[in-house]
Amino acid sequence: MRITRRGFTAGLGATLLAAPFVRLLTGKAHAQAAGGAQRLLIFFSPNGTIHRHWRPTGGERDFAFPAGSILEPLTPWRAQLVVVDGLNFFTGNNHEGGQAAMLTNGGGAGTPTRGMSLDQYVASRIGAGDRFPSLELGVMTDIWGANVQTRMAYRGPGELVHPDADPRRAFERLFADLAGGPDGAARRRATRRSIIDLGRAELADLHGRVGREEQVKLEAHLDALRSMEQSLFAEVGCASPEAPPPLAKDENDNVPALLAAQLDLAVTALACGMTRVATVQLSHTVSPVVHRWAGNTDQHHSLSHADDGQEALVGQFVAAERWCAEQFGTILQRLQATPDPMGGTLLDSTVVLWAKEMGDSRAHVCESVPFVLAGGGLPGGRSLRFAGESHARLLVSICQHLGLDNDTFGDPTTGQGPLPGIG
Repeated sequence: MRITRRGFTAGLGATLLAAPFVRLLTGKAHAQAAGGAQRLLIFFSPNGTIHRHWRPTGGERDFAFPAGSILEPLTPWRAQLVVVDGLNFFTGNNHEGGQAAMLTNGGGAGTPTRGMSLDQYVASRIGAGDRFPSLELGVMTDIWGANVQTRMAYRGPGELVHPDADPRRAFERLFADLAGGPDGAARRRATRRSIIDLGRAELADLHGRVGREEQVKLEAHLDALRSMEQSLFAEVGCASPEAPPPLAKDENDNVPALLAAQLDLAVTALACGMTRVATVQLSHTVSPVVHRWAGNTDQHHSLSHADDGQEALVGQFVAAERWCAEQFGTILQRLQATPDPMGGTLLDSTVVLWAKEMGDSRAHVCESVPFVLAGGGLPGGRSLRFAGESHARLLVSICQHLGLDNDTFGDPTTGQGPLPGIG
């Protein structure tokens, strides 16, 4: 019997209810974290930078953030930071190519990292047994739909991972089982289990009636159901925090409140042991967000292309980027203020990465793409400058600092081994 694409999709039935919770487990091995690094938190903000307003002055150890510069708000955290300049993307360029290559460095399913993004690869190695192997949160990531331009995480080549852009919905996923007491939680788990059992039965029935290509897809959905069971039915290890306020997730002026809520959820999920890998994605490449709270009147993407002669527009862009730097500082502050159950603070055990998808976006190039790292026992207080080195080596450095053993990331022809000076 031949089943059309439409019929195949319809045949998934109740399994489609699992779509927002899909977590494909691509590896079972757990790595022992080294140097206290046990978690990974990635913060993304879009549209590159203007290097003369971003770069620190001074050398590796005596660097400083000039007054009015983009990174100046991070001055209180200088001793914890590793500022990385001079890295190039060799597997993607321009807006879309940079967004796709930023955390994957390209590469197909046959490469050691199997086409996954950094967060998904790390999750497959150290988070496979967690309630949420990874947690993806977004702010203004849905208004242009789901495509290579609006997504930064990949389970494999072409397999987009979708961030949840609604803090209330994310809160329900994380903490709903803590509401209503044990009886209410038991009823919710029973209802969910019956839906999952129905979806599994439908998939198993369909599996024997389709060709091998469709069977592979069905097997992926069965893996997703197993992963979802793990996230939905595991015990929650902490008390429920206060629910975020109801906010229209696609409303431009809600961005500061939306981001604050998502950052709170990410830190809380890490603190509660729900996950060890979290991403917070602020918009996406070619972002249409207008940072009015930072004094902007134009869209962020438009401002990112302002020429040096357009100083008023450049000033708006710098103001927006300084606000993003403040948000990165807020992440560090929240982690520093949160105890790690194993001792110390969450910042001591969490590698935090601020990533961008382009260098100078006015030139539409992924050269000298800026990165900032902190936490996780990384030796901070350094500004590292490279001359066109592959950013794949930075991804390797992060993996190895988290105790993994891969020596390449993505396309192995673009670079091997960690960046010197990171770990």
